[in-house]
Amino acid sequence: MSFLEVTLLLLDGFKITVLLFLITLLGALPLGLVIAMGSMSKFAPLRYLTRGFVWIIRGTPLMLQVILVFYGPGLIFGVQGLDRFPAVVVAFILNYAAYFSEIYRGGIESISAGQYEAGQVLGMTKTQIFFKVVLFQVIKRIIPPMGNEIITLVKDTSLARVVSVTELLKAAQDIVGLHAIIWPIFYIGAFYLLFTGLLTILFNIIEKKFNYYAG
Repeated sequence: MSFLEVTLLLLDGFKITVLLFLITLLGALPLGLVIAMGSMSKFAPLRYLTRGFVWIIRGTPLMLQVILVFYGPGLIFGVQGLDRFPAVVVAFILNYAAYFSEIYRGGIESISAGQYEAGQVLGMTKTQIFFKVVLFQVIKRIIPPMGNEIITLVKDTSLARVVSVTELLKAAQDIVGLHAIIWPIFYIGAFYLLFTGLLTILFNIIEKKFNYYAG
């Protein structure tokens, strides 16, 4: 195969990689915040439930979670489960929401109680204190760990191949298997490096924007 033909086939796989990445972020970022609120709740059953969920998700491999979401309904309950790509999306969102929730929780709990008390002394409501005093400090503190997780997500998209979703790595493996050439496996490294490089630059810019709120 020519270099152009391989590139076009890999771009098809790269589109799936990017799509999975974006959908996972859109689902996991807000869900992670909801889980974080639950894990900090004063209502004990909710707190134990959410922390138990996070413990299970963080303690098991993402690959296993993908397999369970796709094959589990049929093997365990004998019912039709999700199609391949939606199953991968669900597994990824649940996994990354659990990790994001811990980042959110750590950021929120890192703000000293004195700042809340100072806001109350000034006559601010809890909502005003959160949005005017706390929020931007939390964002500043969670940007580095959040950036690391999001860059890891780029590479984790390759796990979609375990249920035969043709993302970037699966596309390269198919080319290698059909045409007995090895270089496409190394070529896809350029795609990942470009993607993660752009994200690194983006997070560096965002972090600098929030330097004012360093506490």
